[in-house]
Parts: sequence; C-alpha cells; structure tokens
Amino acid sequence: MGSNGKRNDTQSNDGTVPAGWTAGAVELILVRHGESQGNVAATVAQESGADVIDVPARDADVELSATGREQVRALGRALAPIPEELRPDVIISSPYLRAFQTAEIAAETAGWPVTVRTDERLRDRELGILDMLTSLGVENRLPEEAERRRWLGKFYYRPPGGESWADVALRLRSVLGELNALGSGHRVMLVCHDAVVMLFRYVLEGMSERELLDLAASTSVLNASVTRYVRPDGVGPWTLESFNVADHLMEQGVQVTEHAGDTSVHPR
Repeated sequence: MGSNGKRNDTQSNDGTVPAGWTAGAVELILVRHGESQGNVAATVAQESGADVIDVPARDADVELSATGREQVRALGRALAPIPEELRPDVIISSPYLRAFQTAEIAAETAGWPVTVRTDERLRDRELGILDMLTSLGVENRLPEEAERRRWLGKFYYRPPGGESWADVALRLRSVLGELNALGSGHRVMLVCHDAVVMLFRYVLEGMSERELLDLAASTSVLNASVTRYVRPDGVGPWTLESFNVADHLMEQGVQVTEHAGDTSVHPR
C-alpha cells in the first residue's frame, strides 16, 4: 500500500475497477467542529498571559460555544440544497462532544436522515502532560518539555502521556483503509478537529514533514470549515477539490472564528 492507500497497480481510466482493487468511497468531506467553549477559553488564556486554560470540562466533554452552534446551523443550511443523490450517506464523527454536536446539528438542520456514527480514531490529538497548559505555561512549568518540543518539532514530539502528529497519522491511515473497502459510490463526511484535518491532508496527498509543517505554520483550519476530496471511480488517489472553506458562514452573516494551535511547529 502507498501513503494514499492505493495499490501500485495501473489504474483504469474507463470507469471500471482494475483487477486487484476494491471500489470504495468517491467523495470525502472533512468538517472541523464549530467553535467550542475550549477554543474560547484557550484564546482568553493566551491573550491574558495565563499558564493554565480554564476549560469547563475534560477535553472529550467540551461543548460548542454559542457562536459554534450558530456556525454549525449555518453549515447545515448551506448543505441542505445538495441533491439527495450527491449527499453524504455516511457521517462519522469524532466522539468528542464538540464534534458530535457539530455533526448532529448540521445534519438535522440540513434535513439529512443520516445517523451519525462515532469513531475514536477521529478524536483530537491527546496532549498528555501538556493538557490545559498554554504555550507560556509549558515554558514556565515544564521547561525541559518545551525545549524537547522545539528540538523535535510538532510532527514527532510526543508529550508524556500524549501523542505526536505522527501517532495521529497512523490512526487516520486505518480509517482511510476502511473507506477504500466501503463499497462503490459512497460519499462520506468526517467531522473532526483541526489537527486531524491537517493530518488527513498529509496522508492523502503524500506530504513530507516539511510541507505539512509549513502548511500548519501558515494556515489555521477555521471552525465549521469544509475540506473536500473526490475520486470519481472510487479507487486510487484522492484529489483535493477545496480546503478550509468557510464562505457559508460569511454569506449568512455568521462570525468566522480562527482558533489555531501553537504555530511554532518546525524543529529547531
């Protein structure tokens, strides 16, 4: 298998499935959850110079903010006009509450009679000992970890009890393997987190570490944004059609929010 989940056989161009292939999903829509209470708390902590983020619950139980709910309803209204034959027939969400709320509210608002499933492999990156700490908090309270993170860079740095981005990429490869065997013609929506969207790009497009980190340093995945991949035959590599689109929010007068992680991502 290659990095994008395809065999090294020659792909047919006539719409048939080549020998040795199993047809899978033809469209993949990646949605970042709407703004969460944790996003708001993290921004307040960063701006005030605090060491600790005053989150209202453990990461898995953090809910959408009021703005996040408006964003998700706007997303649902934007999805509603999609013809039935072109709608996702599979919606899978991270089990984290903010993502699951995003999936359910958007699907309900759009009028899509699709049951939202959850998959723990779509959860946000686990931060371990760094959980609830701002960048300044890591520097002040865990200076050795701060230095190790700078040395290794974001892709390979694994905090004690947590995950590196490389660890998350391993999870996502198995998700994509299942989409390759889902059956021909399916359209799939995955509702997840900003790092997960970035790492799907890394895997699907065969990026290098440098390319991924350059993207992460320059681009924030917007809340309730949509990223879309297609492959009409249901086999072979995916083609990126759009990335990080939040026009549906602006068009409906809903606030666009940008809550990025640490942008100091390259090894030093």
